[in-house]
Amino acid sequence: MSIASSMTINEGQLSAATWLASPNTNKRPEHISINTIVIHNISLPPNEFGTCGSDGNHYVKALFTNQLDWDAHPYFQTIKGAEVSAHLFIERDGTITQFVNFNERAWHAGRSSYLGRAECNDYSIGIELEGSDFVPFSAAQYESLANAIVAIYDAYPKTRRHLTGHSDIAPGRKTDPGDCFEWTKLREMVAALSK
Repeated sequence: MSIASSMTINEGQLSAATWLASPNTNKRPEHISINTIVIHNISLPPNEFGTCGSDGNHYVKALFTNQLDWDAHPYFQTIKGAEVSAHLFIERDGTITQFVNFNERAWHAGRSSYLGRAECNDYSIGIELEGSDFVPFSAAQYESLANAIVAIYDAYPKTRRHLTGHSDIAPGRKTDPGDCFEWTKLREMVAALSK
């Protein structure tokens, strides 16, 4: 049985995700409907996957929960003090962690615009894949991502035709999910699961 068949969303939380609350969230503006999904990639340090601090805490999870040891790696000094989050983080093995309830605003997009509408954090769901612009994503990540998207489509129907990348909403500033991300493959998987 695949992950897909049991993935649902109840009161803004994905059933297949481990919950790890981020403080980097706030309420969405009133009368805003969730209508966009934004795909990102992240790795800490860059291009290193599954890396953890001396406390055993995954560096990305530590970043999203404001627990990253800024002195643990020289790169971390360049992002010191960053307060960011995503709704979901999908690791290389397909494991999903949820940091922010979908009904709340995650701090994933920064200055951004989608179809002429600014401030994507207000109306989007942000999904981070563990990866980089230059390394192919794993089959397990595509499976988890596709299944999560179908669950999001079911819970938030206005997102159905609005799946985009960070590079599309912040061109010139962001490049993720990168050239290795297979949009056609993802869309075909989502379409097959949606039947």
